Amino acid sequence: MKGELRKFVVENYLFGRELDFSDDDSFLQKGIIDSTGVLELVSFLESNYGIEVKDEELLPENLDSINNLVRFLNGKMDGAAPAGVAIAI
Repeated sequence: MKGELRKFVVENYLFGRELDFSDDDSFLQKGIIDSTGVLELVSFLESNYGIEVKDEELLPENLDSINNLVRFLNGKMDGAAPAGVAIAI
């Protein structure tokens, strides 16, 4: 999953250029993705992983690095609530 996400980021935001960034580096802080790019990223996640990203899930904790994306996707696919989403008891 990490490899697929990294490939998408490099191809769509860096236009094939390799930028030295770790799986924990913030896309926003590194200047890789801007707010418009987040919408494209969400579309990719929804179409490729069969999930729905809700407005309240559009948080850096979920989408701002490769590792955040992996945690978010694993939570969504396992049915767990991602960061920033409260579960009513």
